[in-house]
Formats: sequence, C-alpha cells, structure tokens
Amino acid sequence: MLIKIEAIIREEKFEEVKEALAHIEVNGITVSQVMGYGIQRGFREVVRGLDVEVQMQPKIKFEIVVSSEEWEQKVIDTICKSAYTGEVGDGKIFSYEIRSAQKIRTGETGYDAIQMTSESSGEEA
Repeated sequence: MLIKIEAIIREEKFEEVKEALAHIEVNGITVSQVMGYGIQRGFREVVRGLDVEVQMQPKIKFEIVVSSEEWEQKVIDTICKSAYTGEVGDGKIFSYEIRSAQKIRTGETGYDAIQMTSESSGEEA
C-alpha cells in the first residue's frame, strides 16, 4: 500500500520540518508555497493608513509518499512535533491511499516506483 501525506504548515516552520524529515530519513518530498486560510479566516492590518483585511495566509505544503502505515505515522508524528507552535494557524495534515504510482524513466510501478536504489540515488522521486 502506498500512502500520500500532505502537510500544510506555517512558512517559518519550513526549515525545522525539512530537517526533522531528513533526520528520520525521508528521502523524497515535494514542497510548494501555497496560500490559504483555516478557522482564523485571516487578520486585519493597517497598510498606509487603511484598514485592510488579509484572508489568504502564505503557507508551505509538503507532499510525501510512504510505503506503509508505520511510515505514515512516523512522518505525521515528526511533522506535528516540528511544526507545532500552539497558535491558531499551525496547519493541517492529510493522508490517503494512492491507487497507483509509476516512475517515468524506468516504468517501475507501485512500491518500486517510490524507492531509491543505488542506481538512482540522488534522483528525484
């Protein structure tokens, strides 16, 4: 079974989360800069004397594919610990099963498509 984990976190926690994932030897991640809001619905700020409502917050989205429920929990726990501030807006983590995966270069599918081999080390997943 392949599982995809998506974590949306505060921008300022990017390095901490990235280092924590490297520490547990997560080898393949995709990171995107995204915008969004949750329960906090943004905030109000004064810009050049005008009261402006800012709803969309800059966030970082991590996407990670793992090969077992054990790894799923390990990755989620690591992200939770390293992204935590205790304030509204810390983020969310979603996980779900992947129906299929295929490595374009080799045609490998499923579990083999997400594994790094000695031949492909350094290659992006």
